[in-house]
Amino acid sequence: MAWSSCLLLWLSLLLSYYVPLSFARAYWPVGASTSFYHFKVQTLRVTKLCKTNDIVTVNGKFPGPVIYAQEDDRVIVRVTNQTPHNITIHWHGVRQRLSCWADGPSYITQCPIQAGRSYTYEFTLVQQKGTLLWHAHVSWLRATVHGAIVVYPKTGVPYPFPHPYEEHSLVFAEYWHKDVLQLEEDVMSSGGGAPPADAYLINGSPGPLYNCSATDVYEIAVVPGKTYLLRLVSASLNTEHFFAIADHRMTIVEADGEYTKPLTVESLMIAPGQTINVLVQADQPIDTYDMAMAPFMSAHNVPFQNTPAVAHFRYSGAGPEAPSRPAEFPAFNDSLTVDFALNNLRSLNDTGVPLVVDANLLFTIGLTVEQCHSSHPNASCQGPNGGVLAAVMNNIAFVEPMVSLLQAYYDNMNGYYTEDFPGVPLKNYDFVDGAPNDTQSLNGTRVKVLEFGSRVQLVLQNTGTVGTENHPVHLHGHSFHVVGHGTGNYNPMTAKLNLVDPPYMNTIGVPAGGWAAIRFVADNPGVWFVHCHLEVHASWGLAMAFVVKDGNGTMESLPHPPADLPRC
Repeated sequence: MAWSSCLLLWLSLLLSYYVPLSFARAYWPVGASTSFYHFKVQTLRVTKLCKTNDIVTVNGKFPGPVIYAQEDDRVIVRVTNQTPHNITIHWHGVRQRLSCWADGPSYITQCPIQAGRSYTYEFTLVQQKGTLLWHAHVSWLRATVHGAIVVYPKTGVPYPFPHPYEEHSLVFAEYWHKDVLQLEEDVMSSGGGAPPADAYLINGSPGPLYNCSATDVYEIAVVPGKTYLLRLVSASLNTEHFFAIADHRMTIVEADGEYTKPLTVESLMIAPGQTINVLVQADQPIDTYDMAMAPFMSAHNVPFQNTPAVAHFRYSGAGPEAPSRPAEFPAFNDSLTVDFALNNLRSLNDTGVPLVVDANLLFTIGLTVEQCHSSHPNASCQGPNGGVLAAVMNNIAFVEPMVSLLQAYYDNMNGYYTEDFPGVPLKNYDFVDGAPNDTQSLNGTRVKVLEFGSRVQLVLQNTGTVGTENHPVHLHGHSFHVVGHGTGNYNPMTAKLNLVDPPYMNTIGVPAGGWAAIRFVADNPGVWFVHCHLEVHASWGLAMAFVVKDGNGTMESLPHPPADLPRC
């Protein structure tokens, strides 16, 4: 009897454990196979540019480890924080179908993982393939905590272009000698802009143009006549970049994890948060050629690092001592080169662009200057005309809440946010060439609520209150169709939209002094961050969040939070 009772008890416990898991499968997509990773966030001592510093990394690697998977795979990453700093990881470009709790932006979908704690991220790459990235999403730790995500097609499914001889990931970054947490604190307390990076990096190496870096050069050994796929990943913090290979042309075949019609270019611009795959044919004389990244700076009077990072594209048989051939770049402010790619980039496949719109939104984005109210203006009011720089959407600077927005929404917690983010600007004026009489921004943690399944058109309008510049805007939890863009103020009567084959992206560079129109379907319940991917702009408040409500079906509802969700 005792043994029978124990057996019944054991069976009841077993059923109680497994039944909720099988029930959860009705809500959470389940991958074809599962990849497991353990990310240990650690401090690493590195020596670059003649100086030794401690930086935060994952598993002692810089850049961090690559996540490899196939389309529809499930990915499980346990993140253990072995530093004294808070940390979160965002899986940039992963659409997080019914896994909003795993998205990663701090105080949006989770509280940070505190020192000595762990959190397990679980998500499925539903109908996703290509190159994405992961990075820290707290403070400015993205500067050193980042890496590539490579999602291959399903077994037996070929690329829609000639299969390359080899593939290589190139991760772009900016490097500061100063601790980046202290750097952000200094910038925010100064009221002014961010200092330029001490160097640019390609796969962690600055290249020979920087001090003490003659041998700190990333290199790809190539075979003449072969074709190479380069997966370009920008984890840069505050600078957009041109990329070029000396004497070689590149064919863009993918952007932000979605195939594109082939587009051949001599150079390209990649913004923080964007990924671009290019094919390069080794069809030049045997030699060593520079692969280099140089700044694209569309803003006026903003200091930036002007020395390119250089890697080598070295042909088999090239002499190791011979000087490499330098890459050529457009002028640092050449918007025409940037516009060429945006004008000609097309989606390869039908991505289902919405032809009818349920919600028509217009968000102005840009910088503003707040009045100085400090008793120490020389130290804390270093913005234009003795003011304090801020960044806004529809003239509202986002204020980071003290708890996770997703938790507050899920638990119906009052007082942490309001649902009154405006769908159009509060004031109408000449956005590009004019400025409102009152440039003071509003502050708040405001969200815009979308009904499940809403077909949304969002026009992002650049403003010239302080000065126009290219803003790379990222939408979490969804990809979007870039249906149009242009210069000046958006005019719905004259704007030309591409509703046939627009590129399908997750980060769009809104042209300086212009606009971009995107469309997406709000079919993923949860709270989804929208922000400029220039980190200093996000810190100043160029952000908001969408709340996508639950739908009616079992696959249209936000699941309950995981048991190990970090607490604030």
